[in-house]
Order: sequence, then structure tokens, then C-alpha cells
Amino acid sequence: MNKKELIKLIEKGETHKVEFKVSLELKKNIGDCVSAFSNTCNGKILIGISDQKEIKGVNIGKRTIEQLANYIKQNTDNSVYPKIYTELIDKKKIIILEIKESDEKPVFFKGKAYKRIGKSTHKLSASEIRQLAKESTKNYWDSKVCEEVNLRDLDNKKIKWYLQQREEHRKISKKLKIPLNKFLENIKATINKKPTNAGILFFGKKPLLKIPSAQLRLARIKGKSLSSLIIDRLDCEGTLWEMLEQAEIFLKKHISFIGHRTTKSFQREDKFDIPIQALRELIINALIHRDYETNSDVRVFIFDDRVEIINPGKFPKGVTPKNPKHKPINKILSQYMYDTGFIEKYGSGIMNVRHLLRKNKNKDLQYVIHKIETKAIIYSQLKEVGEKVGEKVGEKITENQKKILKIIEKNPLISAKEISKLIGISSRKTEENISKLKKKGLLKRIGPAKGGYWGISKKKS
Repeated sequence: MNKKELIKLIEKGETHKVEFKVSLELKKNIGDCVSAFSNTCNGKILIGISDQKEIKGVNIGKRTIEQLANYIKQNTDNSVYPKIYTELIDKKKIIILEIKESDEKPVFFKGKAYKRIGKSTHKLSASEIRQLAKESTKNYWDSKVCEEVNLRDLDNKKIKWYLQQREEHRKISKKLKIPLNKFLENIKATINKKPTNAGILFFGKKPLLKIPSAQLRLARIKGKSLSSLIIDRLDCEGTLWEMLEQAEIFLKKHISFIGHRTTKSFQREDKFDIPIQALRELIINALIHRDYETNSDVRVFIFDDRVEIINPGKFPKGVTPKNPKHKPINKILSQYMYDTGFIEKYGSGIMNVRHLLRKNKNKDLQYVIHKIETKAIIYSQLKEVGEKVGEKVGEKITENQKKILKIIEKNPLISAKEISKLIGISSRKTEENISKLKKKGLLKRIGPAKGGYWGISKKKS
């Protein structure tokens, strides 16, 4: 920082990242600020400046800077080594301390920890200290050795699948030039012949037996609140990528199709009400950026009017939905997903979701951020469209009949009893609607009542 920059900084006054101290006699307050910046953000302490932005200056002897550096180092834990230098303004000497945010938190000063809130320095409570310690280490969770597992818990078929996918998506040969055990260490799937948490979640035979908190659960709820009827649910099993594939099948089963006529022809174009790829991106984000040290699951709720994806944890510091920088909480899992093509470009997930929603004419993605979990919400557009799949030109069919056609289109083997549960109407009403659809030529039964399947008429009307 040169003299001009320093003068501009002083003119702006104290901020979240700048603190003024009028004298070196305020060593205790200076130490508190060092702890606060170390625990919160990069910051500067200007000694010789009053709170009113007056340049007072300080007396500096031969060992003043050395003594200040030693005082900070000896009284901080973890020890802090700030950059310290002086500048002359109006023939008055100013001391500048530049403190970097610590990678290992909390940083204590004389046994107490502080944080920066606005222009002030505040002492951390015991619970805040525990939370800060947890947040500073969770980036490394996926690189830790998974307890009570060994190499036999890894599945060679899944490792071969990874190599095949990496070759296909990243053009890296699947033929290894080093022993397999050395390769697994190189990609941090093992440490000293012990599988890591990342190794188990991506290559494990039964990952959820070893890491139960990695569960992904989905539910289709008939209604708009959690208190409504659950008509279908899925508890996914296997590795992260296997659970993702299961979730995608469930989503395709329950996300509605909508249709519209194009200006190019009289034919209809059918699409999902909510783009599946957008939901897939959000689930990937939830799986690789979640806090695995909690006992909570990643949950996906499909309501009548929206889909909610909830994952334990929150955005990393400095990352927001409007500023989605690549700062993964679980770096190894993120790398595996990139290697296998589930992530195409780092840091682009949320932006891609928003692009897909705009293209599909959905409302923008919304987030609800809590201190222990993050919720992503995508809204349905069914209220905004007229025609839906199953509606034919000149045909008058009811909403329940449209739903029956959509359900059967996704699952031709489904029974009438199962259809009634999905729609939420009686079996008698379901049978009546099926009979009417048959009379209109829109639906037919192929084969016997047991063992047969449904067929939707493809004839033009």
C-alpha cells in the first residue's frame, strides 16, 4: 500500500476490514482486533489514527516493530504473524498491520477469541467458538480416513467405472501406469491403505453402512406442505453417483409433462414442467457441498407447486447464490464428480440451473438459507400453461383424466389401484375415468388384466 492509497483509506474511515488505533499503548485492543480479523476476514489495523480520522502518529524506536510482532505472536493461538510496516504522512509515522484470515480457526488472543461485526470487534461465545472450529475443519472431511473400513470395502467394478468415465469425459487413459493402490492414494481415495470418506462414498460396496449420514431421500407429496399426504418416497442407496441416478428416475416419474403447439407446425412439443437437468444439478450440489458431519440427510420434496432440495450446511464463506464462486466444501468428491462428467465446469452449477429455468419459462431459482441447512426451491409453472400432455385437439378431458394419461405414459405397467393413490381419488372414480378414456379412444388395455399393460393412443385427432 502506497502513501496515496493509505490516505484514501483513512479518509473513508473505519470499516468491516479497517480499524484505527490512536496509540501503541492500546496493545490489548490491537490484539483483540488481530484475533477478530484472523477469525473473520483479511483486515488492516492503522496505529496512529484516531476514531475521528485524525492523523496523530506514533513514536517508533529501534525495536518498536519487532516488539509489536513478538507481542502478537506470543499472545495469539494459533500464532499470528501479521505484515507490519510504517508510512510517513504529514511528517507523522503510522504503523500498518495487515492480517490475513486464518485457515485454522478459532484464533485466540490471551485465551479469548473475537470476530468482526461491522466496524466493531466482539468476543465469541463458547457455542460460536465450537461452530467456528467445526467450519474451519469441515473442508477436509472427505480426505479423512473412514473409520472401521479397509480396502476390501472398496468395489473394483466401481473403480473401473470411474476410470472409464474419466477417459470418456476428461480424455485421461483408463490404463493405469502405476499400481492400483498407488493410484487410489494419488486420487485421495485411500491413505496408508485405508479408504478415505471420499473413497467410500464414491467407490464403496455399501457406503451407507459406513457413512449413514450420506443418505439421499426423496418424497412426492400430494399438496403444498409437509403435513400433506406422502404418495411416494425413495431412500436412495449406494455411492453418490448411484444415488443420483436413482433420484433422476424418481424425478422423471413425478415431474409433470406440459405441452404446447409451436409456431413452426401443428405438432405439439412436450417437456417437463421443471427441467430435470436443473434438479439434477441442484442435487449434485447438495451431495458434494453438504456438511457430512451432521446426522441430517439430503432431502428432496416434490410438492404440487414446487420442488424443494434441502441439504445440511450452508454456503462457504464468501459464496452466495448471487456470487456462486467455486469453493467446494468437499474438494475430493467435487473432483470425482468433475472427472466422471457430472460437473462440466467448476462454479457453473447455479448459473446453469438459472439458465435452464429461464429457457423452460420457470420462475427464478430461490434459496432459503438457515444457519444449519440450505434450501433450494424451484416452482412449477403448471398454473401458467393451458394444455398438458394427453389433451387432444377437439377432445374434452378432465384434469384427473389428464393426470391418468401422464402417469400411464411414465409407467404403462401401473395398476388402477396405484393410480388412484397417486392422484388421491377413490378406486371407483379412477375406474370411471379410465373407462371414459377408453371410449374416447385415448387409452386401451393390452393383454390380460393381470400381466398386461396400458397403451396410450398415438392417433392424430
